[in-house]
Amino acid sequence: MPHFMIIEARYYEDVSGYLLEGAVQALEDEGCTYDVVQVPGALEIPVVVRLVSDGKNVSDKPFDGYIALGCVIRGQTSHYDIVAGESARGIMDLGTKDGIAIGNGILTCETKAQAIVRADPDQKNKGADAAMAALTLSKIKQTYGSLKDKK
Repeated sequence: MPHFMIIEARYYEDVSGYLLEGAVQALEDEGCTYDVVQVPGALEIPVVVRLVSDGKNVSDKPFDGYIALGCVIRGQTSHYDIVAGESARGIMDLGTKDGIAIGNGILTCETKAQAIVRADPDQKNKGADAAMAALTLSKIKQTYGSLKDKK
């Protein structure tokens, strides 16, 4: 039974709540188990994955993959560009450099209304999409091996 860590950035709690609901339902539908870790914002997500990726979870079983959930909404400063870009880069580095199966469910939106539509399980359900991406990558890693195994 695959086991995942969901890292949920709570900066926009209503949006992340929808994302979490969709991700949890998708994992449960696939018979997966999961732990949830909450962080303040999107920039902390790649850090958490890096901190725990070589460790064990509370049941002493390694995680098969990770699901990054959060939201960045454009404001009046360049902060949006930094947070959106650096969180995405951090997640890509975890996948491409470290061979970690991770689904990116960090929304980058112009408005909160756009974020709600994308997060809501009854609408675009991007939390479920991120969970399914992580599950798919985990299965590929199980089938073909990991970058770490090839070193």
